[in-house]
Amino acid sequence: MHPYKRSQRLGVLLKEEVADIIFHKIKNPGLGFITVTDVELSDDLRIARVFVSVLKTEDREITLQILNNSKGFIRTEIAKRLRIKIIPTFEFVYDESIERGFRIDQLLKEIKRTSEEG
Repeated sequence: MHPYKRSQRLGVLLKEEVADIIFHKIKNPGLGFITVTDVELSDDLRIARVFVSVLKTEDREITLQILNNSKGFIRTEIAKRLRIKIIPTFEFVYDESIERGFRIDQLLKEIKRTSEEG
């Protein structure tokens, strides 16, 4: 028995494959510099939510639009690469966790600075 669910194992594999497809197969000049941070699969493996972060905040909307318009192409490429019974439908979502972590780090530094001053 594996220590974690199949959806988690497949999510890790899909993260690598989707990132490779985005970087090497999608040729769109409007696509910003992105990082695939995570893939969450539903328990029935039919829906894959792909979390991405975008380097420039102003490129976020256009990048998500390009990725969501490329869902069919990415799904076809995944079908060619992986031998799985069900190819999930992809949803691309902006990952806010990096910004949240950065904000928490700033707050902690500010608290430390004020405690040293007082």
